[in-house]
Amino acid sequence: MSIPSAKGGPHTSADRLPSPPARPHLIRTDAEALAVARDVAGVFAAGAGERDRERRLPWDEVEAFTASGLGGITVPRSYGGADVSHATLAEIFAILAAADGSAGQIPQNQFGVLALVRVAASPDQQARIYADVLAGYRIGNAGPARNGRAITEVETRLTSGPEGLRLSGSRFYSTGALFAHWIPTRAVDPAGRPVVVWVRRDAQGVRVVDDWQGFGQRTTASGTVIFEDTPIEESLTLDLAPLTGRPGLFGPVSQLVQAAIDAGIARSAVEAALDFLRSRARPYPYTAETVEEDPHIIGEVGRLAVDLHAAEEVLARAGRALDRIAAEPVTAQSSAEASVAVAEAKILTTEIALEASERLLELAGSSATREGYNLGRLWRDARVHTLHDPVRWKYHLVGNYALNGALPARHQWN
Repeated sequence: MSIPSAKGGPHTSADRLPSPPARPHLIRTDAEALAVARDVAGVFAAGAGERDRERRLPWDEVEAFTASGLGGITVPRSYGGADVSHATLAEIFAILAAADGSAGQIPQNQFGVLALVRVAASPDQQARIYADVLAGYRIGNAGPARNGRAITEVETRLTSGPEGLRLSGSRFYSTGALFAHWIPTRAVDPAGRPVVVWVRRDAQGVRVVDDWQGFGQRTTASGTVIFEDTPIEESLTLDLAPLTGRPGLFGPVSQLVQAAIDAGIARSAVEAALDFLRSRARPYPYTAETVEEDPHIIGEVGRLAVDLHAAEEVLARAGRALDRIAAEPVTAQSSAEASVAVAEAKILTTEIALEASERLLELAGSSATREGYNLGRLWRDARVHTLHDPVRWKYHLVGNYALNGALPARHQWN
């Protein structure tokens, strides 16, 4: 299919609303999804460094992603989607993040939410949500409480009155919300039960504040969402209470996407290192005639290639594990196996993203630090994105399972 090119000037205001949904291309197979992702990656890559430098939000790139049909690739076939494999989903996010780590992260919550919809939504709710996604609606996210004591703390509350349900509260780390048509968020209902409510981006009382100030992933607009007596459709309120005792895969799916983004950033860093070494870098005095002949650089490049390929293979293996587990009724044991497989991938993709983006500068030399190249954004992106889910706890999860047979806690970070 033909992917529209990104066009237009800077858009940094949170006052802008996304364009009304337009029916996108319908992707039907895994192979088509991968091919489309490569086309969209070309749109993401164009001007990625400049967008980061100027902190110019990728509105047009997000619209190109939506028009391509990639937003609906995990919708079940029974509802008209392609229902691509988890292995394909991971590779698609790696492709997109290699082109632009920030733009590649923006759709992540759409797929995490859709994984939750599979297990928490009623058939009527699924039909409504899946139809919206295939019609071009984007799903954002309103993350944890900004000042909460724990990431699981929920201060956003529903109240019930003569005019129906109303939502009030604020959330942070809301990647995708600025560009979305729907902003799902966790809340506590009037009875004290945990729920996910679906909030229209243009609803009364919704404010998306573009106050994200991270030094990496600078154009994700992962800032604050504020709800002030916002009307809520009761028919799109998902009860989470039944999930507490039921194993599922929405946590591993969310983490698989996170790991894939790190793998993509690592790919980009390795490719940038190779390009800079071949075209611009100079050999260290008295060591070799050309950089390509320097034995130390050759060895370091070899190590980076091996580490990247190992991380990519473990990521793909994790995707295949989720595909196998999802094909059968999910049990506590198989859900744990999924979390462990994804944690192993997350460990390796975290480490290679950080290593490759750091080695890029070391191998290329001081000239690579010039602002015009903006190669430092790859390290900044890797450092910031890998902090979302600390890798030290992934080691603990894997070790506790291997040594003690301890099943990981079931939540969206496992």
